[in-house]
Amino acid sequence: MSDLDGYYKVLGLEPGASLDEVNQAYRDLAFIWHPDRIPKDNPRLQQKAQEKLKEINQARDRLRSVRPSEKTRNPEPPPRDRAHSPSPYYQSSYSYQSPPQSSYQTPKPNSDLSGANLSGANLKEKDLSGRNLSNANLSNANLSDSFLHKVNLQGANLEKANLFRANLLQAKLNNANLREANLIGADLSGADLRGADLRGAKIGSQDRILVKLTGANLAGAILPDGSIHA
Repeated sequence: MSDLDGYYKVLGLEPGASLDEVNQAYRDLAFIWHPDRIPKDNPRLQQKAQEKLKEINQARDRLRSVRPSEKTRNPEPPPRDRAHSPSPYYQSSYSYQSPPQSSYQTPKPNSDLSGANLSGANLKEKDLSGRNLSNANLSNANLSDSFLHKVNLQGANLEKANLFRANLLQAKLNNANLREANLIGADLSGADLRGADLRGAKIGSQDRILVKLTGANLAGAILPDGSIHA
C-alpha cells in the first residue's frame, strides 16, 4: 500500500476520492475527535483524541497537496486566527465550504453579533464557537452540523431553525426561543437552557430522544410538549 493510500485510509476513504470527499471526511472526523467532546477526567482518551486529530490533519494536508487543480477551482478562505479557536488541534487545518448562492458572509472571529438579523441564513457546518449571538434573530436559519461550542445565544430567536447534529456543548441558550427548531442529533451537553422555549421542537422520533442533554440545565424551560421543567 502506497503512502497516499494510507492517508486515504486514515480518513476512511477509497484511494482516488475527490477533494470534496476528503474535506467532508476530515470535518466528520475532526468533529468526532475534538478534545472538547472527551471527558476532561479521562486523560487517556484526551491524549488519544489529540493524536487522532494530528493524524487526520496530516492525511488531509497531504491529500490536498496532490490535488492543486481542485484547490484552485474551490479555493478556501485563509485560516482563522487560532487565538479564537477552541482547540489548536481542531483548528489547525479546518476549512469551510462557501455558502451556496447566499449574500451572507461568515463574520470575523471577533465579531459581536448580538442582536444581528440572520434569519434564514445558511450557516451549515460553520464554526461560530465562542461568538456572542445574544438576542440575534436566527429564525429559519440552517445551522446543521455547525460548531457552536460555548456560543452565547441568550435570548436569541431560533424558531424553526435547523440545528440537526449541531455541536452546542456548553452553549448559553437561556431564555432562547427554540420553538419548532430541529434539534435531532444535536449535542447540548452542559448547555444552559434555563427559561428556554422548546415548544414543538423536534427532539426525536416516537418515544426515542435523539438529543444529547448530559449536564444541561433545563430549569424553567418550556419543553416540547408544553410542560415546564421543574
